[in-house]
Amino acid sequence: MEQVVEKKSNTRKKKTPKFSKETYLKWYETMLRIRRFEERALMMYGQQKIRGFLHVYIGQEAITAGMESALQEGDCIVTAYRQHGTAIGRGVTTKAAMAELFGKATGVVKGKGGSMHFFYKPNNYFGGNGIVGAQIPIGTGIAFAEKYRGTDNLCVTMFGDGAARQGALHESFNMAMNWDIPVLYICENNGYAMGTSVGRTSNVEEMYKMGLSYNMPCEPVDGMDPEAVHEAISRAAKHIRAGKGPYFLEIRTYRYKGHSVSDPAKYRTKDEVSHYKDLDPLKITEKRLLERGFATEDEVKALKNAIKTEIDEAVKFAEASPFPDGKELWTDNYVQEDYPYIKY
Repeated sequence: MEQVVEKKSNTRKKKTPKFSKETYLKWYETMLRIRRFEERALMMYGQQKIRGFLHVYIGQEAITAGMESALQEGDCIVTAYRQHGTAIGRGVTTKAAMAELFGKATGVVKGKGGSMHFFYKPNNYFGGNGIVGAQIPIGTGIAFAEKYRGTDNLCVTMFGDGAARQGALHESFNMAMNWDIPVLYICENNGYAMGTSVGRTSNVEEMYKMGLSYNMPCEPVDGMDPEAVHEAISRAAKHIRAGKGPYFLEIRTYRYKGHSVSDPAKYRTKDEVSHYKDLDPLKITEKRLLERGFATEDEVKALKNAIKTEIDEAVKFAEASPFPDGKELWTDNYVQEDYPYIKY
């Protein structure tokens, strides 16, 4: 019998991208804006125009980009002190952010919060918290309030790998599971607390597995890729909005700078830093934009120039803005709500 061999075409079909041109451009623009803002903030700190602590988000930008595209309007976010990028992704302008770092009255919280305490209620951004791990029960409480009100909003509660050692995490996890609280816990695991590696603080290095103790759905995520972040958060949000309770994501990322401006990061090897530089989410996303025909080199260059101009203007705005009036010490400390069953 004659054997019939089917000839296969040498032409390979191009894979259809999972995400649209608009989504990729938004991811790239968000990450580029955060990167350039943080680089300029470091420069301004070196010129002593920014004082106090400064913890930059350089290297972790893909988390904010992928997260914001996966959430819905009305969702809340609470996070730790490495939070300029998260705040900018949530809609805080670079002018308001830079002015806050300068301690000026035009800052997002009137110059009273500084680097670690941004807050922007119009977009449900609840900070920026300076106490390690304190935001975990706060975020759990915000999520409980959404459940109490009967909304389908969730609260993203973000913390670092160092904060995951706090006892408040376990109390929050237990309560959230018992009461089906709509909270998405995200551990931004950049490998180090201040300067101590995950492996030196726990024998559980796959941190997402902590959720297993509470039967909480949990998974690891590539935090250097906005696609992976978006997909994981979308899955988690669907689970939470279905009334099934909390979800825990360990988003594995890397900070290219030290813990803060005072940290030379000598505890890391050059090979380690070089390895993660090859995984730079900004460079990888730019490459994808060009390879998939989502943007030309001229368009990318134009966007870079526009972002540079924006950051230049943010610095000028911060420098020209006034410092807060001394009377501001007495404002924004307490809020009085009128409840019919309480007499003041």
